[in-house]
This record gives sequence, structure tokens and C-alpha cells, in this order.
Amino acid sequence: MRGPHNIWRLIRTGATLERTGAMQVVLDQMEAPKTVRVVARTLVWPFRWLGIKGDPNMPPLTRALTALGPAYIKFGQVLSTRPDVVGSDLATQLRVLQDKLPPFDLATAKQAVEDELEHPLDEMFSEFSEPVAAASIAQVHKARLAETGEQVAVKVLRPGIEKAFRKDIDAFYFAADTIELLSPASRRLRPRDVIEHFDGVVTGELDLRLESASASEFSANTAQDEGFQVPAIKWEYSARRVMTLDWAEGDPLGDNDALDAAGHNRHALGSRILSLFLNHALRDGYFHGDMHQGNLKVAANGDIIAYDFGIMGHIDEYTRRVYAEILFGFIQRDYQRVAEVHFEAGYVPANQDVDEFARALRAVGEPIFGMDATRISMGRLLSYLFEVTERFGMETRTELILLQRTMVVVEGVSRSLDPEVNIWDVAKPVVEGYIKDSIGPRALGRDLMKTARVMARFGPRLPALVEGALIRQATPQEEPPKNPWKLAVICGGLGLVSGAALVAAYVSLT
Repeated sequence: MRGPHNIWRLIRTGATLERTGAMQVVLDQMEAPKTVRVVARTLVWPFRWLGIKGDPNMPPLTRALTALGPAYIKFGQVLSTRPDVVGSDLATQLRVLQDKLPPFDLATAKQAVEDELEHPLDEMFSEFSEPVAAASIAQVHKARLAETGEQVAVKVLRPGIEKAFRKDIDAFYFAADTIELLSPASRRLRPRDVIEHFDGVVTGELDLRLESASASEFSANTAQDEGFQVPAIKWEYSARRVMTLDWAEGDPLGDNDALDAAGHNRHALGSRILSLFLNHALRDGYFHGDMHQGNLKVAANGDIIAYDFGIMGHIDEYTRRVYAEILFGFIQRDYQRVAEVHFEAGYVPANQDVDEFARALRAVGEPIFGMDATRISMGRLLSYLFEVTERFGMETRTELILLQRTMVVVEGVSRSLDPEVNIWDVAKPVVEGYIKDSIGPRALGRDLMKTARVMARFGPRLPALVEGALIRQATPQEEPPKNPWKLAVICGGLGLVSGAALVAAYVSLT
């Protein structure tokens, strides 16, 4: 329930940060002024005793987020990929949130597998190990199929995770509603829509059948991507709370020492992961939405292996073109075109001045392009762009939230492998290739072909549609249609457009 009782949850969040010492860490990292520190500590300190104690063996912030539950842990996972934001020491501390959380016991996991798959575990698996990785929502066991002897990974949801996550999300909803009520200016940012988006994404992560389907689709899309692997799903050993897939053998992408010892080129890996993400987002419109180090390995042959497909992002073709044009405009430093794209897409209200918006975008881009490679940041660009679009009345684009967040995460992963990776140098050929393929003559031909196919499907229904429209135009006294020729012209025009589309598409594609 999303009522006022959630105030207790939010108070306890602040109290837990204070009790674990994480409040001081957060204030230090924010470089908060003295007055803010005094106010924050004064408001929270009386409730300190209500905070969750957590594991005293963990660093303060990791301890607090782990104690608060799965939604907070997800937040910590994102921060762990941003050493340029939170500092390398804090990023390293938070990295344990990715796959090194305390596991639940083996007996519980085995029972969950038997209950879900409705067979005795020994009949399905000849080996079933202790947990090899434990994250916020599930843990993974290494096993061997009794029938074939193949090594597999078996993912099992944590007991009661659905209820625990629901409590966190309900508190977030209450916080969003309270913010919108107390601060009307915040409604432009649509905080409730943001929470609804986050809710939908992670709720999908709690049904492993959906994750299995996502992995299968992602594997099909990326089958031809050089240097990239997706483990195959074992459908007969997967269900709502259990998922089985091929075992991925490799070094963790977050372990630079292991990567160096294995002789991998970290600069090439950092560039490749960024390039792969952009290709998946722009080319396929379907991308891994949780690409932190805990979900990536490097095989002995240097291939990047992705797993954990609970959070996947999808963007339609039109939005991909808009996003690509915005990125391309920044890469080319064509701020006028970036501004025009925002207006054409309806992202910025039409009553704003496009030239003034272009000048504001130049103030965003130029300082970043003046930086050396180690300081160029997509995250910083998005942050500055947010400030500018806020001033020009742009609403939060919920369909781009996951894309933007993942872009920041992937950049962080890339930078953790090699700080010298130049984000723009990697992005430029990918974006240019997509622009050439999606906005050129051949793309026009494909668009016209799609239009013709849609209109062809309505061909058999056109006579009935015309007759129905003519009848609706008639008055209750059975007066003749007001303008029957208008409908006839429209229908004829539709036919001509369909024919022209087919011809244009054929010429373009040949």
C-alpha cells in the first residue's frame, strides 16, 4: 500500500544512513556545505536508534544499502560503476553489491528448484554446488545436467524477494507523490512516472521466465557480433523462479589484475563494451539494461560474455533515430541541428526559441570537447543537458530513462578498465554508421515499403470503410453526404501513395 505509513520507511532510511555512518560518507561525497550538514544531521539524529544496524564488517555505505533492501542495493550497483563520481575507493566498496552479497542456504535453493521444476533435483542435476554468486534478487549455483553432463548455471530467486521489493517500491511511490504535492515545479520531471518505469523494469526481473525470453532474443540479435557471447538458455530447466543457462567461464570484468594476468588488452575491452552497447541500442533497439561489472566476464579468447538479463531496454525505431541524431550532432559540434532535433521530436515546447536553445547546447558541449580523453564524460554531458532542457521546459522522457542510465553505467565500466578510453572516438563510427543506414535513401525506401505493407493490409477493408464514413456523414434525416468527393479523393490518394511507395522502395533497394 502506498499510504502515509511509508513515512516510517523513509524515516528509517535516513536513520539507517546515520546509524551505519553512511550519512557522513554521502555528505562528504556531495561536498555539502556546513549548513546543509548541520540541518541533515539535526533532522536525522533523533531517529538514529530506528536505523537498521546492518553488517558491521561492511563499509558504511555498503552496509546501509544492504540493510535497506533490494531497491537500495540496485542504486548502489549503479554507483559502483562511477569511480569518477564517487571516487575509486567508494566504487570498489560498492562493487560487492553486484554479486558478492550474503547467500541464502543451499537446502532452501534446492527445495526452490524442485518446487518450480516439479522433479527431484537429483534426477535433473548430477552436481549442484554451493552459491557461486549472490546478488540483490537472486543467487547462482554451478551445476551439471544429469542427462548430458553439461555444466550449467542455475539462477534461483531469493525467498520472499517479491514482498521485500514491493515494500521498497511503495515507499518510493509515496516519496514521489509527496514531492509532486509539495513542489509543483517538480511535476515537469514526472517523478511518479520515473518510479513507475523503475517498478516495471524490476518487476519483470522477478519473473525468470521473462528473463529467459529476453536472453533468447538478445542472443539472436547479437549472434553475429564479433567478440561477444550470450549463454544459451536451457528452457526445460527454467521456470518463474528458476532459470538455467550455459555456464560462462571467464575472468570477471571488474578484476583488472586477473585481466592483466590473463593477457587481455583492457583498453580494447573498454572500447569494445561501449561500442557493443551503442550498436545494441541503435541497431537493434534492444539492449542489456544492467551492464555493470558483475554481469560481465571475459572469456579466455577475449570475448565479452554477458549474463543476467532481468533488465533489458527497448526503444522504438523513431526514438533511436532521434537519439542518434542528438549524439551525432554533439559529436559533430552541430548544436543548431541538435536543437532542431529536440524541437522536431517534440522534446522541447514549440513556443521556445530554437536559436537560443542551440546557444545553450553549445555551452553544454564546448567545455566537454575541450577536455582531455580522461575527463570526457557522457554522464557529465547528460547532466549538463538535463539542466539546459529543464530551463527550456522539456519534460522527462521516461522511454529514455533506462537508455541514459545504462549509457552512464557502461561508460563507468569502460573507464574502470582504462581511464584513457575516449568516449567520443568510440561512439563516432557507431553513430555515423547508424545515421548512414537509417536516414539515407535506402532507409527511405524501407520506410515506404513498411507504409505500403500496412496500407495493403487495409486494402480489402477500404470499400467498407468508405461506405461507413459516407453513412456517418449523413444527417439523421437521411440527407446526402456533405462532401462525398472529399472521401473519394482521400481514398484515391491513399492508393496512389501505396503504389508510389512500392515503386520507390523497389528502386531504392535495387
